[in-house]
Amino acid sequence: MVSGAPMISVKNLWKVFGANADKVVGSPLVNLSRPELRAQTGNTIAVRDVSFDVAPGEVFVVMGLSGSGKSTLVRCMTRLIEPTQGSMNFEGEDILKVDNARLRELRKTRFSMVFQHFGLLPHRNVIDNIAYSLEINGVNKTDRHKRANEVIELVGLQGYSHAYPEQLSGGMQQRVGLARALAVDPQVLFLDEPFSALDPLIRRDMQQEVIRLHHELGKTMVFITHDLSEAVKVGDRIAIMRDGAIVQIGTPEDLVANPADEYVANFVRDIAKSHVLTLKHLARQAAPGDATDGPELAANTIIRDAAQVILQSHKPVRVNDNGKALGIVSSEDVLRLISGGV
Repeated sequence: MVSGAPMISVKNLWKVFGANADKVVGSPLVNLSRPELRAQTGNTIAVRDVSFDVAPGEVFVVMGLSGSGKSTLVRCMTRLIEPTQGSMNFEGEDILKVDNARLRELRKTRFSMVFQHFGLLPHRNVIDNIAYSLEINGVNKTDRHKRANEVIELVGLQGYSHAYPEQLSGGMQQRVGLARALAVDPQVLFLDEPFSALDPLIRRDMQQEVIRLHHELGKTMVFITHDLSEAVKVGDRIAIMRDGAIVQIGTPEDLVANPADEYVANFVRDIAKSHVLTLKHLARQAAPGDATDGPELAANTIIRDAAQVILQSHKPVRVNDNGKALGIVSSEDVLRLISGGV
């Protein structure tokens, strides 16, 4: 994650569906369960007092089960749905207070969205689908095709410029969707379950594509998913939602090592700890008789990536965090973790 002042700052965001929604926020009604609130008022709280920051260049993942509020949240952030209360600051400008003209400008030039359903125009070929976002910004055909060809190269669509959506696989169609979002060179990409409709193998390829694009372009991303393995794979930090509220925010390692409650623990239960935790988590002080002159590895090394070195070493590995010795990790420590003992 890139450090610095937040690019996005969401504060006390609420979305209540139903009549007189603004009267629900701040009243004792918010303490009712969802069924009780619906029975008494006809309202539903979809997003409940949500606050978080997203740093420049960060991939911030929002995940939860169906109905947790994650997709409503991202739509509130872009005002595809109008929030009931709260603020969403983008580089100091509250997006929830701007007029429609400014909102259109932001959507055209600063934010782009990628949805689960590709939304490609069937009568336009790939290059014109990608260039469409530039066309509505008034860019001439020569310049928009030049830019479209640049992003075609970027997302691996070479040779498909003149193909039509019906001629493409689901994965290729989603590449077109990504390219269209990137064509305007946005500062922030909002991706709402973009790969949910894809087959598992294609989905894995597209996850790798997002990771590659992020490394190459450094774009800030807000990524919505219901799949924890996907969240762990693409996210710098993950926010887990339940009933419209955020239960915990942390790095994948934070969530796996220190789940906030049973709900989060159940979410992360099936994630292989060795694929997420780093040597920092396993490092311990040397016990009497432990060798302390073994090979050295960085504290932020994923345990899975370090396992071969550790298991093949006759001595415990020394763990170093930016010049500071944290302790050692032995093959027994790794085997205990893998077998579920840690």
